[in-house]
Amino acid sequence: MRIISLNAWGGAMYDELARWLDTCDADLLCLQEVTHTPSVSGWTRFEDDERSLPQRADLLGDVRALLPRHHGLFAVSDSGPVQDQEGRTHREDFGLATFAATALPLVGLRSAFVHGAYAEHDRYPSGGRPRAALAVRVHDPAARRFVTVVNLHGLRDPAGKADTPARLAQAGRLARLVESVREAGDLTVVCGDFNVLPGSETFGILARLGLTDLVREADTRTSRYPKPVRHAGYLLVSDPAAVKHFEIVAAPEVSDHRALLLDLRD
Repeated sequence: MRIISLNAWGGAMYDELARWLDTCDADLLCLQEVTHTPSVSGWTRFEDDERSLPQRADLLGDVRALLPRHHGLFAVSDSGPVQDQEGRTHREDFGLATFAATALPLVGLRSAFVHGAYAEHDRYPSGGRPRAALAVRVHDPAARRFVTVVNLHGLRDPAGKADTPARLAQAGRLARLVESVREAGDLTVVCGDFNVLPGSETFGILARLGLTDLVREADTRTSRYPKPVRHAGYLLVSDPAAVKHFEIVAAPEVSDHRALLLDLRD
């Protein structure tokens, strides 16, 4: 089974992303920064007090079209205004998505907010936005086991990625979600853009659930990200012996984040 996690950057590099998705062969694809603007396609522009970025109007629909043999599961964290290429304003849903191959029986599904609660913004704030996590439990027929995978996009704070009370509370809510979904004997994977530093107490909280971080202090950013702190994405597993191959994918670049690729043993 292959699991891939990627912050898709709202589809800002969609042409490159689409070509890569056609070849990456993921059984479970966990994407963060996924957009869905009803009845709008093509490109929009996102703005807050710090940034102005191109986005796909409906990255969820775009990826669903590219992966017709996957279930496209979407958890919305918040919504706000975006502008199309003619300058018209539309309301966008923003969140994360997990695409699960239809060949894998989907036996469990749950989402929960790990920070805040759903909000509708008149203008997107630059930090403190609500964050959701999305958990799926599948049966892996080749390995004859159940696998629980939790997809997370962690809280963004303009002040940086250091631990804060909000981030510690987020870690506790994430841990409770993991415990509520997985069952005894499940191989468990937690992945995503955590938005914390490698020394965060988040990893101690997850370690108490038996989860081991495979990324540690590695660079998970691409050349599209100009800032010096290169830590964002992480992937943790409950049984490192089940890992056949793990890679932080440096090329091709399809976002300002590098994809995290995990192959599990059969």
